[in-house]
Amino acid sequence: MSIHTASLTAALPDSTDADDLFEAFEEWTAGRGLALYPAQSEALMELVSGSHVILSTPTGSGKSLVAMGAHFAALAAFRAGTGGRTYYTAPLKALVSEKFFALVDVFGSENVGMMTGDSAVNPEAPIICCTAEILANIALRDGGTRSGQDAISQVVMDEFHFYADPQRGWAWQVPLLELPDTQFLLMSATLGDTSFFVEDIEKRTRRPVALVTGAERPVPLSFEYVVEPLGDVIEELVQTHRAPVYIVHFTQKDAVDRAQALLSMNVATRAERDAIATELGDFRFSSGFGRVLSKFLRAGIGVHHAGMLPKYRRVVERLTQQGLLKVVCGTDTLGVGINVPIRTVLFTSLVKYDGERMRHLTAREFHQIAGRAGRAGFDTVGDVLVMAPEHVIENRKLLAKAGDDPKKLKKIVRKKAPEGSVNWTDKTFERLRDADPEPLTSHFTVNHAMVLNVLARAERDDDGTAAITAMRHLLTANHDAEAAKARHVRQVFRIYRSLRQAGIVEKSRVTGPDGVTRPTVRLTVDLPRDFALNQPLSPFALAAQELLDVDSPTHALDVVSIVEATLSDPRQVLYAQERAARGEAIGALKAEGYEYEERMAMLEEVSWPKPLEDLLVPAFAAYKKGNPWVADQELSPKSVVRDMIERAQTFSEFVSRYQLDRTEGVLLRYLADAYRTLRQTVAAEHRTEEVEELVEWLGEVVHGTDSSLLDEWERLANPVDDDADTLTGDGPLSGTGAEAPARPVTGNVRSFRVLVRNAMFRRVELASREAYSTLGALDAAAGWDADAWADALDPMFEEYGDDAIGITGAARSPKLVEITEQVDGDPRRWAVRQVLDDPDGDRAWHIRAVVDLDASDEAGEVVLQVTEVGTL
Repeated sequence: MSIHTASLTAALPDSTDADDLFEAFEEWTAGRGLALYPAQSEALMELVSGSHVILSTPTGSGKSLVAMGAHFAALAAFRAGTGGRTYYTAPLKALVSEKFFALVDVFGSENVGMMTGDSAVNPEAPIICCTAEILANIALRDGGTRSGQDAISQVVMDEFHFYADPQRGWAWQVPLLELPDTQFLLMSATLGDTSFFVEDIEKRTRRPVALVTGAERPVPLSFEYVVEPLGDVIEELVQTHRAPVYIVHFTQKDAVDRAQALLSMNVATRAERDAIATELGDFRFSSGFGRVLSKFLRAGIGVHHAGMLPKYRRVVERLTQQGLLKVVCGTDTLGVGINVPIRTVLFTSLVKYDGERMRHLTAREFHQIAGRAGRAGFDTVGDVLVMAPEHVIENRKLLAKAGDDPKKLKKIVRKKAPEGSVNWTDKTFERLRDADPEPLTSHFTVNHAMVLNVLARAERDDDGTAAITAMRHLLTANHDAEAAKARHVRQVFRIYRSLRQAGIVEKSRVTGPDGVTRPTVRLTVDLPRDFALNQPLSPFALAAQELLDVDSPTHALDVVSIVEATLSDPRQVLYAQERAARGEAIGALKAEGYEYEERMAMLEEVSWPKPLEDLLVPAFAAYKKGNPWVADQELSPKSVVRDMIERAQTFSEFVSRYQLDRTEGVLLRYLADAYRTLRQTVAAEHRTEEVEELVEWLGEVVHGTDSSLLDEWERLANPVDDDADTLTGDGPLSGTGAEAPARPVTGNVRSFRVLVRNAMFRRVELASREAYSTLGALDAAAGWDADAWADALDPMFEEYGDDAIGITGAARSPKLVEITEQVDGDPRRWAVRQVLDDPDGDRAWHIRAVVDLDASDEAGEVVLQVTEVGTL
C-alpha cells in the first residue's frame, strides 16, 4: 500500500456526520498543499449533506477532487453499515481504467473495483469504476431493489454531456430514471442550461439538487480570431512564450501534414533539441510512422491523435509535460481528457465531418476543446486562437501586397471558399465564443437487451407485475418528447412479439397478495447473469465453434475467423483492405478485357475479406431466435488477424501493405481485443496446439509492438501488486514504458515457432508466384539469389504447371513443417523443413533452412538461412 493510499483511508472519520466528513477531507487535501476552491467546497458540503450535485464548472476547476470527496463520504457510510456502493462512470474504457488506478492509489486496491465489459476486477468493492452502459444495464435489471451494502447509494457521472449523444445517451439517462434512492453527482464543463435536470431529479427522488456553476476559471481564457498566415502565428506564439501550442485539426491526416510543414520552421533551439534527444534516450521507434514521429519530436514538434500507438501518444504527452515540445499537432481528442498541459489552443477550422456531413462545431464542442488552454500553476492566462479560412488569409495577403495602389487593387482576383465547402467567418467565431453550450437533449433508446433486463425483475417479484410496471415507467418517464415516447411504445410491442414468437416470454395472469388477478409477462428461460454486461457475442463465438472440424487443416484459422466476426470493426483497416482488394481486382479485370463501365460495376461487389461468411451468417440468424438479447447486435465477418497469418506478415509489414501508418493504433487495439477474446472464448476441445501457438503468437505481436495495452490488462487482473510493476526512476522517459527491456523474440517458444513457420511460408508464397527477385533479396546472403531460386524451382513448375505450389489452408498446415529444436546438439540453432503442397498431392518438394536463435534475438525477428530447395 502506497503512502497516498494509507493517508486517505486513514483520514476516514469514525462518524458519518456531514461536518466531520467535510472537515476530514479538507484536512487531507490541505495536507497535500491543496486549497479547495469555493465551488469545490460548496459542492462537497452539499454532497456530505446528502444532496444531489450538478457540477458545471470550467475545465481545470477541480471536478475530479470533488468526485474523490464524494467517494470518500460514500465509503465512510459503507464502512459504518449505513450506505451501499458508490459508482464512478465515464464514457470511455480508457478513462474508466485511468480513474480506477487513480482511486486505487488513494483508497487502496481492496476498496476499488472496475467493470468495463471486457473485464471485472474486485466487483464487490465499495467503489466501482465502470462505463456508463454497465451501470445502465445494472439499473435496468435491478432498479432500486438492491439493499444494504449491495445498494447503489451514489453515482458519479463524469462527462455528463454525453447524455446528449445520439447513440449512447440512453446510458446516462437510465440511472436517473431507475435509481430513485441514489445520490447523483453529475459533472461536466459544458452542460449548458441544467434547470430541467434540477427540477426532474428533485421530483423523482424527493431530494434537493444543488447546482454548482459559474465558478471562475483558475486560469482565464483570451480569445482571438486570426487572419495571419498560420506559420507566422505559430512562430509568434513560440517566440512570445505562449507555448505549448495545441494546433487542432479535424482529421488525422491534416494533423500529420501540419507537423510535416512545420519542420521548415525553427520551432526549437539547438539546446532544446539536445534536451529532447537526451530525454528520448534509447526509446524505440519502430518503422513506418515511428520514424516520422521521431523526426518530428527531435524538431520540437509533437503529434497526438487516436490512430497512434499508445506508447507514441504517451511519449508526446511526457515531453510536453516537461516543457520540451513547443507545438503539438493533433485532433479534437484534446476535448476528451488528453493528458497534455496546454498554454494555447489554436483551431485551424470551425468545421468538422460528423460521420454524415460537414458542419460547424457546436458551442459545446468548441468550449470543450478551448477549455484545455491554460495550465493551473503555470499560466496566468490561456489563449484560444481561431484561424480564418485559407482563402480569407490569402486574400488579405494579396490586399496587403497591393497596398494603396488602385491599379493593383483592381487587378486582384479574390479567392473564394472551395466549391461545396462549409465556410466559417469571424461571426461564426464570435457566436461560438459567446454562446453557452446547447441544452442537453434526450436520446432515449429501446432495444431487446433493455426489455430483457427489465423482464428479469419478474424473477424476484412476488406478484409478477414489477416488470410491466418498470417498463411502463421507462416508456412514460423518459425525457424524450411525446412523439418519440409513442415510437418507443411501438418498438417495445415489436420486441415483445418477437420474444413471444421465439418462446422466450409468455403471457399469463397472476393473483397478488391483495387477491386481485393481473396480467403479467414472464421469461421462460434463465438469462445469463452477465448477458448485457460483457461482450454480447462471445457466447455465439463459443457456440459457433461446434460447427468446426478439429481435424480440418484450416481449423485454427477458422477459430480465429469466428472470433474476429464477433469483434467491433476497425473501420480504417477494413477500408484499407477493401481498397487493396479493389486495386487487385481492377488489374485482373483489365487483363481480362472488361470495359471501364463493367469494371466499375463489378468493383461494387468487392469488399474486404470475409472468411466463413456463408457459414456464420445463417448460424447467427438461428442463434438470434433462441438468444434474443443479441437481436440488436451485428455479426461482422472479417479477416485482420487471419490475413496477417495467411500472408505471414509482421505488424509493420501489415501496416506497410495497407498503408496504415497514421492509424496503426487502431490496428493494435483491434489485435489486442482479438488476443484477449481468443484467450477467453475458445472452447477446450478447440484449443488445439496450433490454436494455442497462434494465440501466443498474437500476444507477442501485440506485446512486441506496444506492450502497454496488455500490461494494463494484466495490471487490472492483479491491481494489488500495481506498485511492483510500475516503472520508476530518473532515467529518460521514466514511467512511460520506454525503459521496459525488450522481450527476446525467442523468449516465448510457442510464439517463436509460429514466427518460424510464417518466415518459411513467406518463401512458399513468393515461390508460388515465381517472385525470384524478392526471394533473392531475402536470401542472397546465404547463397540463394534470384537465379539460384529459379534454377531450383523451375523444374517443379515444368512438372506441375503454373499452379505448382499451393498456398491454401492445407498448404500452410503445421503438418507440412518440421521443426527440430537443435542442430548437432546446439539448442540455439533449429533445423526447419517446409514441404511444398503440389496439385497432385505428391509433396515431394521442400525448402530446408537453419534458424539462428541468438541472431534472431539480436534482430528482433526470425533470422534463418536457406540450405536446400529441391525434392526429397
